[in-house]
Amino acid sequence: MLVLRLLNVVAPAYFLCISLVTFVLQIFLFIPSMFRDPSTTPLLSPALLHGALFLFLSANALGNYVLVIQSSPEDLGKDLNLGKGGEVVDWLDGSRSPGSALPSTHFCRLCARVTQRHDHHCFFTGNCIGSRNMRNFIMFCLYTSLACLDSLVAGMAYISATLSMSFVDPLAFLTLLPHSISQFFSGALLSSEMFVILMLYLWLGIGLACAGFCCHQMLLILRGQTRYQVRKGMVVRTRPWRENLQEVFGKRWLLGLLIPVLNVESDCHRQKEK
Repeated sequence: MLVLRLLNVVAPAYFLCISLVTFVLQIFLFIPSMFRDPSTTPLLSPALLHGALFLFLSANALGNYVLVIQSSPEDLGKDLNLGKGGEVVDWLDGSRSPGSALPSTHFCRLCARVTQRHDHHCFFTGNCIGSRNMRNFIMFCLYTSLACLDSLVAGMAYISATLSMSFVDPLAFLTLLPHSISQFFSGALLSSEMFVILMLYLWLGIGLACAGFCCHQMLLILRGQTRYQVRKGMVVRTRPWRENLQEVFGKRWLLGLLIPVLNVESDCHRQKEK
């Protein structure tokens, strides 16, 4: 438990550090290098287009990241004597009795809170993912993967221009790291260039991980399931996939796709209004 609590603090700091490094490299290294191309017009230069795209992706990724943390699970179990290892589940009538519950809500020991439609505990946000922040979490994973892909392409273009190498051959990227390490220790490669090459592989790993996690989460949403229900072997009521999507993303799904906004139409908010 101590290791998990430590990871719950270190992982968000690691993500914010990677985001800051990516932002600095994009703004002060990659984008200025694109302005050196004299063959493009200023209004349609790749630097301006890429800069606008990167800022859009970054704003959505960080905005949804903040909303995932801000939309924390409700502290529904604070008045309950859970006991050691106790678990509380969803209330049918709004009462505080854990005996009248549905098996879709979980008490997280790390958060010390009860999460409605608990999916999992995300260490990179330090928060549980449930009905209140599921849509923001999906958007966070989506835009993080796109921002990493954008940084990967920009970084490869920078390395290609700086080191005068081509990435037409797919094996060129796979052999880039071992060749760069040998050149770095021989003094033929600068430390800044080596750092960018290492970041390329880090962006590739984070982008693929977020994209895979986002696709897996969307598949569960279409089925009307959560990771917690799958792990516990719980049987869920079969519903049309459109209803499952609307339950998570709401009717104003397009607005949440373009800008980071709270999902005010989630089940948790609807229960508050009753």
